[in-house]
Amino acid sequence: MAEAVRKLAAAETPLYREAPNNIEAEQALLGAVLVNNDAFYRVSDFLKPIHFYEPLHRKIYEVSGELIRMGKMANPVTIKTFLPADEKIGEMTVSHYLARLAAEAVTVINAADYGRAIYDLATRRALITVGEDMVNIAYDAPVDMSPSEQIEDAERRLFELAETGRYDGGFESFNDAVKTAVDMANAAYMRDGHLSGISTGFRDVDRKLGGLQPSDLIILAGRPAMGKTSLATNIAFNVASSYVPAQQADGSFKAENGGVVGFFSLEMSSEQLATRIISEQTEISSSKIRRGEITEADFEKLVGCSQMMQKTPLFIDQTGGISIAQLAARARRLKRQRGLDVIVIDYVQLMQGSSAKSSQNRVQEITEITTGLKALAKELQVPIIALSQLSRQVESREDKRPQLADLRESGSIEQDADVVLFVYRDEYYMQNKEPEQGTPEYEAWREKFERVRGKAELIIAKQRHGPTGTVELAFEGQFTRFSDLAEEDRLPERFE
Repeated sequence: MAEAVRKLAAAETPLYREAPNNIEAEQALLGAVLVNNDAFYRVSDFLKPIHFYEPLHRKIYEVSGELIRMGKMANPVTIKTFLPADEKIGEMTVSHYLARLAAEAVTVINAADYGRAIYDLATRRALITVGEDMVNIAYDAPVDMSPSEQIEDAERRLFELAETGRYDGGFESFNDAVKTAVDMANAAYMRDGHLSGISTGFRDVDRKLGGLQPSDLIILAGRPAMGKTSLATNIAFNVASSYVPAQQADGSFKAENGGVVGFFSLEMSSEQLATRIISEQTEISSSKIRRGEITEADFEKLVGCSQMMQKTPLFIDQTGGISIAQLAARARRLKRQRGLDVIVIDYVQLMQGSSAKSSQNRVQEITEITTGLKALAKELQVPIIALSQLSRQVESREDKRPQLADLRESGSIEQDADVVLFVYRDEYYMQNKEPEQGTPEYEAWREKFERVRGKAELIIAKQRHGPTGTVELAFEGQFTRFSDLAEEDRLPERFE
């Protein structure tokens, strides 16, 4: 019985299935474009030549688009010279076929509907390709490709398909790139503070960097106790708390100000990170919060702050030792589900590479991680702030300000980064050198210590698209908080 059912199913299932397509919809849309060129502008923002199933239709749409963009008329007469004259479509020549398309054209009103139908079928074909590749690789997997790698690869391709409607890369014309650059300049002009990127919440840092730029890998490095995590947490909260969504034409939301932040905390738990942020916002020492040494008024402050923070789009992943592939997969998922504008990673040296070869060599592993982070920043079009440790050779120098050569374990960190920032606090080193009170040395030390107390330097050691230099910030250790220093002309009047 079962054998009979199987045979019947095999007989009913065709051996060959044609990929989803609708030639009639393609013909109707092309006819509308050839009769009235305005129809092209109704679909050109989402429909590309690659979305057409029939190769000749791709060529017709591409040529028509080029002519219309140049301000010329696209009709059966003007475009036939750009198409292969000797090609036959059944019994018809290309010229006859173009005339037939124009004669059976639909109205311009229906053009967008036909365009959507063509686009949706192209997306289905792309999905079939991804699915076929998944099946084929799973059946005949290479020795060095683990199932988790295949899952991550499939997830990446599906994400790209969902984001852009096509899963392959390819060239972009310089004309499109110039348009994007002009749009970015216009957005910067319109935005508060005239920043092309997302504001860090620090006035002087934004002036130097122009905000956090999409697709940038920003390395934030420093020795222990300099305040790397505090600064990264401050920036993350500043971005998330100033998030203002704006609805786009397609119904999706995009950040008009601030942004959605994904924070990968490999070192601290999410509770520790939240305690830091609450301490910074309420001005209650984090050590007091941990030990429970707070008053009733303080507790009310904490509750009020936590209620305000519940609406803040800051998402924390506290997985320790996460691999670059896992991190990329989770970031893509967050972007699809909630949106994503900034990624923070604390810190690079706690991450793992994905390949077995790289895990045997630490320098190769860090190289794979930084290269992967830069690729992810470009893919998701978001800035990535990655924290990094510095080597101990800083401590052996008289001037302990970090340099690019101090970046630990790999030159690839310096190479792949678009921006390298160093956090340095002279106060930390000065307080360890306090001489005996009452001596002349003590007076000199105290005078110098007063100048650096509560101050931090953010050294911009490398920036691909802007100046290097140093920005001074205020630092309050008990609240783990950085802030802008008062500008000279804003200080109260001083009397000598």
